[in-house]
Amino acid sequence: MDIIVCYDVNTETPEGRKRLRRVAKACEGSGQRVQFSVFECSLSDSNLQRLRGKLLDIIDKEQDSLRIYRLVGDRAQSVEAHGRDRYVDFSGPLVL
Repeated sequence: MDIIVCYDVNTETPEGRKRLRRVAKACEGSGQRVQFSVFECSLSDSNLQRLRGKLLDIIDKEQDSLRIYRLVGDRAQSVEAHGRDRYVDFSGPLVL
């Protein structure tokens, strides 16, 4: 399933900055960054549960925000991107 993970981590403290790095690292292992705090991921249900659990263990629920959106249908039908688009379709043909 294709999902979008968005987060906003309070970075006013050293602990917040550490959480931000940990959240980004967890997301980098599961998808690709398309904006500073936005990742697009293609995950199985079990991998989504694993990522969600990891992120919920990292964030401070009183100070931070985490959103996970499920894309319905094909990404091309669900996502409209304008300007610089960092997305790479790794499931399509690779051109060298």
